Amino acid sequence: MIASRLVVDRDFVVADLDRRVFGTFVEHMGRCVYTGIYEPTHPNADARGFRKDVMELTRELGPTIVRYPGGNFLSGYNWEDGVGPRDKRPRRLDLAWYSTETNQFGTNEFIEWCRELDIEPMYGVNLGTRGPDHARHFIEYCNHPSGTALSDLRREHGYEKPHDIKFWCLGNEMDGPWQICRKTADEYGRAALETAKLMRMVDPTIQLAACGSSTHDMATYGMWEDRVLEHCFEQVDFISLHTYFENRRDSTAEFFGNIEVMDLFIKEIVAVADSVAARKHSSKRIMLSFDEWNVWYKARSINDLRKPGWPEAPRLIEEVYNHEDALVVGGALITMMNNADRVKTACLAQLVNVIGPIMTEPGGKAWRQTIFYPFSQASRFGHGRVLKPIVESASYEAETFPEIPYLYSAVVDDRASGTTTVFALNRHLTDEMELDIELRGLGKERTLDQAIELHHSNMKAVNTVDAPMTVAPAVNSAVSVDGERIRARLKPGSWNVIVTTAR
Repeated sequence: MIASRLVVDRDFVVADLDRRVFGTFVEHMGRCVYTGIYEPTHPNADARGFRKDVMELTRELGPTIVRYPGGNFLSGYNWEDGVGPRDKRPRRLDLAWYSTETNQFGTNEFIEWCRELDIEPMYGVNLGTRGPDHARHFIEYCNHPSGTALSDLRREHGYEKPHDIKFWCLGNEMDGPWQICRKTADEYGRAALETAKLMRMVDPTIQLAACGSSTHDMATYGMWEDRVLEHCFEQVDFISLHTYFENRRDSTAEFFGNIEVMDLFIKEIVAVADSVAARKHSSKRIMLSFDEWNVWYKARSINDLRKPGWPEAPRLIEEVYNHEDALVVGGALITMMNNADRVKTACLAQLVNVIGPIMTEPGGKAWRQTIFYPFSQASRFGHGRVLKPIVESASYEAETFPEIPYLYSAVVDDRASGTTTVFALNRHLTDEMELDIELRGLGKERTLDQAIELHHSNMKAVNTVDAPMTVAPAVNSAVSVDGERIRARLKPGSWNVIVTTAR
């Protein structure tokens, strides 16, 4: 047994938690769209071709915003291909994923899907093969009420009211050698500036995110953000961050270090963005959009990334997630909550099949992967303001990161309801943790609403179509509340959610 302590105070607040940090990502890649969210021939599909079983699981997962249509796919995409009568839409070669894109699902179908689920859409514009002209036409089609060729074209397509899309990404990973029409930082910064200007002329109410570094270990990391923001600082609201966690050493203890690296990544990009603001003598603060993140390391071979023959909706990077992956995803969510002052939106990549929390079989069942649970619980209970956590915990050394505390935690307090939620990881792999929590100034009389744990004795345990509940949440009965104090026993290698309410 190890002992840890967690203290928060109502007056020490990181920031209000932006609900858009619980976003996901839908890309025209593999089976994310086709046989994922859209499968007209499925026995469970609605009249529009949307899989109702996937919609039900998406509601349970609880994403608040979804990024679309890519991803690498975006840099070769013509938005016009995916609107209008389906029988007139062109079939195209997708150079990003060596697939054939049928364009049977596009802009308007995605909007309908989002509206059905009460999810905010996040759209991207192609700054690879196209540029500012494409972007201004696209936003006019989507957001202008009527009276122009493109807004009236949308109305002809059956959408009288504008889509009113507020969040737009200016391209995708434009620093990456793999990207269609990769750009230098100066080339991209100029393109982002001019694109942003034109888009804001059409709709001044939008928010815009510029591309940051594709990964933390890019050769141009830091310099890229500095140069890009030097150009487009005044016109953008966000800089994007992307990361994928890998277990390169096949060690759970080392794998956990990715969480600390993510926190460092955030703080470094904040420092770069604020240095640009300082040079410009500006009080404006660029916020962070962590709009692509997840665990991804098993399905990375060339056979996982590309299939020969330009197939339609091939099985690409269908990562099978295990229990330790779920713990790292939980840790990433804690990291973003604890950086709520600057991380204002984030997207788990992707939603279905392609490194997704939801899996499907064509014509068959849908089920939850292990990573589904920490995300759904964080979205469900992550309402209010994030309190600054003071943690007392033993730690261990790792090659991934020099000091990794066994206890990793975030606390979110909802003033409106009086509910306070503790999210906690026990990263000790053999010992239970005796956790003492003090909620100062949050109400001396509290009730325990829920105590949930995600634990499995086998870190490699997975959920499958035939055994979908191998790794699943359970009640933690070893939690008690006494006034402002909570005492809990956390199993080794576990994700935990403790919800209390002031009476």
